[in-house]
Amino acid sequence: MSRIGAVTRSGLVFDVRDEGPIDGVPVVLLHGFPQDSRSWVGVAQQLHARGFRTLAPDLRGASPGARPRSRWAYRASELTADVVALIDQAGLGPVHLVGHDWGAAAAWWVAGARPDLVRTLTAVSVPHPAAFVRSLLTTRQFLLSWYMAAFQVPVVPERMFAAGTRVRRHLIGTGMTAECADRDLAPMREHSRARGALNWYRALPFADPRHPGERITVPTLHVWSDRDAMLGRAGAELTARHVAGPYRFEVLHGVSHWIPDEAPDRLAELIAQQAESGV
Repeated sequence: MSRIGAVTRSGLVFDVRDEGPIDGVPVVLLHGFPQDSRSWVGVAQQLHARGFRTLAPDLRGASPGARPRSRWAYRASELTADVVALIDQAGLGPVHLVGHDWGAAAAWWVAGARPDLVRTLTAVSVPHPAAFVRSLLTTRQFLLSWYMAAFQVPVVPERMFAAGTRVRRHLIGTGMTAECADRDLAPMREHSRARGALNWYRALPFADPRHPGERITVPTLHVWSDRDAMLGRAGAELTARHVAGPYRFEVLHGVSHWIPDEAPDRLAELIAQQAESGV
């Protein structure tokens, strides 16, 4: 058994933080926007203490060797295949799959498309894709998600991230600490890094309308926080309709959207409970 430092797929190279007991039960941690695998450090340390091995990749757009220019390259099928390649090449599947923000969306897609690779799913902040779409059309979620439309504009968002000041102020206003904002914004000042991250949003017009409809059959935990400035409760509550397997919904009170950074101990505890119940 060996460590996985990187994964290759279709000419792209994805950096991976492979840590914890090498013979531990594997947990794959998928980061969100505008973050990278460092957002999982606090959670990973707690999981290692519980005997789990963690693999946290820098996803498409974040890894220096995996930043295609075209937004078409960031459609859901490609993002799903990236995670599948990680699990396959690591040779550790099925795994306990965890995702936050966009990483949660990718985790939902993988669990729907390849349940054979997933022991349990833990989706943090972001609800099932179909539940999110419904909430977007029927609740105030549309107003909370204003930035998804703003990011479709070319060039301007990249320049805002390069400048940093306004974006930093916004992140802190949503509950992120100044330290984490500085950590996450530093690499985003590089144009290719910002473009790659933003392309996750810019690929949304290519979404297959049938894709979000897949029901999840693996044991699933959805974690939502009541001070999330980007995601309202409606999508979280609708998610149960789209899970056919064992399902659990947990609300973290007084916590912002940035759960892995803000509440790593509590989140690690929930992930461990989910993994142990789904073994």
